[in-house]
Amino acid sequence: MNKTFNITADCKPGLHYMVDLHSRLEQIRGYVDRGEYLSINRARQYGKTTTLRALDEYLKDAYYVVGMDFQMQMSDAKFRSENAFSVAFAKAFVRILQNQGAAFPEEMEQELNRLQKATQENREDLELVELFQHLSDICRESDRPLVLIIDEADSAANHQVFLDFLAQLRGYYIDRDRSATFRSVILAGVYDIRNLKRKFRSDEDHRRNSPWNIAVEFKVDMSFSADEIAGMLEEYEKDHATGMDPAEMARLIYEHTSGYPFLVSKLCKLMDEEVVGSERFPGVEDAWTCAGFLEAERMLLGEKNTLFESMVNKLYDFPELKDVVYSILFMGKESPYNALNEAIGTAEMFGFVKNINGVVAIANRIFEMVFYNLFLTSAENQNTDIYKAAIQDKNQFVYAGHLNVERLLERFVVHFDELYGDRPDYFKEEDGRRYFLLYLRPIINGTGNYYVESRTRNMERTDVIIDYRGEQSIIELKIWRGNAYNERGEKQLVEYLDHYHLKKGYMLSFNFNKKKEIGVRRVVLGDKVLVEAVV
Repeated sequence: MNKTFNITADCKPGLHYMVDLHSRLEQIRGYVDRGEYLSINRARQYGKTTTLRALDEYLKDAYYVVGMDFQMQMSDAKFRSENAFSVAFAKAFVRILQNQGAAFPEEMEQELNRLQKATQENREDLELVELFQHLSDICRESDRPLVLIIDEADSAANHQVFLDFLAQLRGYYIDRDRSATFRSVILAGVYDIRNLKRKFRSDEDHRRNSPWNIAVEFKVDMSFSADEIAGMLEEYEKDHATGMDPAEMARLIYEHTSGYPFLVSKLCKLMDEEVVGSERFPGVEDAWTCAGFLEAERMLLGEKNTLFESMVNKLYDFPELKDVVYSILFMGKESPYNALNEAIGTAEMFGFVKNINGVVAIANRIFEMVFYNLFLTSAENQNTDIYKAAIQDKNQFVYAGHLNVERLLERFVVHFDELYGDRPDYFKEEDGRRYFLLYLRPIINGTGNYYVESRTRNMERTDVIIDYRGEQSIIELKIWRGNAYNERGEKQLVEYLDHYHLKKGYMLSFNFNKKKEIGVRRVVLGDKVLVEAVV
């Protein structure tokens, strides 16, 4: 059976192309060997289940591993009472251990049988205290330390019995020098079990403390590095002989995804299954190129998937997230990273943002585009005059499959002057970026992509990079600060064009001076042509 790129459930080495997980498994084992209790909290589709299942196998040489999935093995009804939960947990616990086929010591086998008998008798007195007494007895008689791993643990966070379960784990952890217990416990999910205030809410109570404060901070990076992506692509290249440079393709994928596991696998899957064989990319050697990657990215941004839907839903569930994301995208606001800021902490927990040198930034280029598209296609923005003008103009800018960016700037200057030129007090600096993107999006929608270069996202300068059918164009947006500042901007743009191996670049300046000269002109600097527009 040929391997594929997987984007659903866990990845299996025999079926799927995967990055090498050995390094992160070794790091996690270090926590287990030290007897740590921990939470693994990462955003949706971040490879948690794949990592936990691989960890299960990785630890079996020295530990008995009990790996559970609360969504699969513990229905909502199991949390209605301590007895219901304890019986269900005990049944799953015994079954998982027995299915490993290990030859347990006689005393341990006896304790497992006692716990199993208690569940078979449906004893109403089997509650959390009694359950943990049985678990302690099993740990005491075991010839190996036991490790408990619970995936989707946060799915139980709205239940009081789950908090009581955590309290029992905490109590035995504190008393582990006197009573036998698990060597290590790992709880995994999106929400941080150490702080349930974001998940556990009711009209009567707003709980802000969790018994899981014994957990250590989990510092293992679960995103894919460029080298790890390259290793996966090298395996694919051996099977398919595309002629690509795995290291260069991995660098490109990482540049746009920051190693978010689902995005990496999804883009590879699109190139492998959707891009190849299309009109522009008939063979694998055509699909696994920069142009093929950009086509896969266009497809991804145009689809509806569970990850993007979840992201949008979270913005509505947590209104403070909208403010954080909007301020980064449109206002050029550099928010200092503060882990104690609830809005920033929530955005980071969901994978929306990351900490870059003490500043909050959108986690990756693809998420950035998802958010830009969401905001720009709101009913409010689609009703703006500049958006309506773009709809009317959209057929003017493409010739023989090429986007005429110079013509696009000329028309934008005309419309902007007509609509806003006599209202300088109405116009705010951050509006420049928003209005230009509002004009741009319907013109390239469905055929091209655009993104904002994070290194230049501030109130003074923003570089918008357009990818249209494999061709890239760079437009620098900036506030006019005088001729000297403009000349520095020209020099910066030339350097940026060198980085992208381009000969032509574009500048769009928003000038608030009453005596400004609006229009478009060409400037030649060395071997570069700059098209400069002023509004």
